[in-house]
Amino acid sequence: MSLSVPPTAQNPSKTLLKPPFLPRLPRPHRFSMPKPAPSPSNNRTLAISSQAKTLDLHGRHRDEVFRSAEGSLSNCLSETHLDRTVPGLKSIAKGKVRDVYEGKEHLVLVTTDRQSAFDRVLASIPFKGQVLNETSLWWFNKTVHITPNAVVCVPDKNVTIAKKCSVFPVEFVVRGFVTGSTDTSLWTVYSNGVRRYCGNLLPEGMVKNQKLPANILTPTTKSTDHDVPVSPDEIIELGLMTQDEYAEVSSKALDLFAYGQQVALENGLLLVDTKYEFGRDTDGTITLIDEVHTPDSSRYWIAKSYEERFNAGLEPENVDKEFLRLWFKDHCDPYGDKVLPEAPQELVCELAWRYIFLFETITNTKFEMPNIEEPIHDRISKNVSQALSSL
Repeated sequence: MSLSVPPTAQNPSKTLLKPPFLPRLPRPHRFSMPKPAPSPSNNRTLAISSQAKTLDLHGRHRDEVFRSAEGSLSNCLSETHLDRTVPGLKSIAKGKVRDVYEGKEHLVLVTTDRQSAFDRVLASIPFKGQVLNETSLWWFNKTVHITPNAVVCVPDKNVTIAKKCSVFPVEFVVRGFVTGSTDTSLWTVYSNGVRRYCGNLLPEGMVKNQKLPANILTPTTKSTDHDVPVSPDEIIELGLMTQDEYAEVSSKALDLFAYGQQVALENGLLLVDTKYEFGRDTDGTITLIDEVHTPDSSRYWIAKSYEERFNAGLEPENVDKEFLRLWFKDHCDPYGDKVLPEAPQELVCELAWRYIFLFETITNTKFEMPNIEEPIHDRISKNVSQALSSL
């Protein structure tokens, strides 16, 4: 959505679908952060690594996943057409990752294996759709004490059936660290000299991958092709949300992120940043939709090694798609080039492993590999048809 949208614009229909990591801080006026007192460079990070459990990104299970991923490269779910195979479904959106279908009373969200960054699809990653769907479901179940969500049922490993919602045209991006490589990442804008961003006053003297004094919100809205940063005042002035709506949703977003940081740290990970989407269901209830704390919507680092690597000026060990973003940024202009190079198979399989690693680390369960003998689209069509007939 463009920032020139009139205040009367209608929200589109869409859907999905306890102590905090830091002591809860009073939310500053207009979401600005006070500048922290100067401190020695070796005290710029939290003392978190000594408490975090050790995680191994290169264990024997990785080899098993690599072999499975290599065998599934030609069987990724890159496109869907349930409108042709499931009676009564209409295709209403083809997103970067999710395909959305509308039934009589519900929406059907199919999470594909497409991998996106820089506002375009980069590759297809084996098992990705299943991992994202199952990761989101786990977090939806774990966060109902913070906010209701739109999930109705999950009839297939790649599918969520959800309530129809009127969606707020704002993505709530929450950040705990100064990092990133895209044009809208906090480190990019900070390194370019920006100190007031989306209503937040950023302190001087920060370096890449440093922890912020407090978590901040940096909302975005849609332009034609890009996410556009927007301040709380602009959200209200443009009629994207009312003041009360923004206050409620921003509070929920910050609470979700603090809870996510807590759970992640308990399992040896740092939840660095994420995005949330919200809408109103048919009863008017503000509802969490889309996805939650997945490696697509979130950035995760290994907690145990973070502080040592930060102090040495090294990039954190990440469990997300940042390494694939960086590869494309090093080998092409991912925003400007019409045709991108093909992602190396080794990186594709590595990303498949990291998605599974994250799922297993957070949920403490083993990922169940899909049966590759049954075509994925046939399986999804059958399961969705059965589920809709029983709703």
